[in-house]
Amino acid sequence: MTETRTETQTPAFDRHMLEALVCPKTHTVLEYHAEAQELVSKAANLAFPIRNGIPVMLLDEARVLE
Repeated sequence: MTETRTETQTPAFDRHMLEALVCPKTHTVLEYHAEAQELVSKAANLAFPIRNGIPVMLLDEARVLE
């Protein structure tokens, strides 16, 4: 049996992984924002994207928060 995935579906982020991840800039805890599919570092004022269920923890890929 094979599973087909449409382009609009995204794999779920494993919230248990959040316990092991920290901000690469400040080494502080991150907040998971499910709707935006981002991990937010309030200390660094950055949001790291989650793509295909995988957090992209590169400073160059982070979005600066307003």
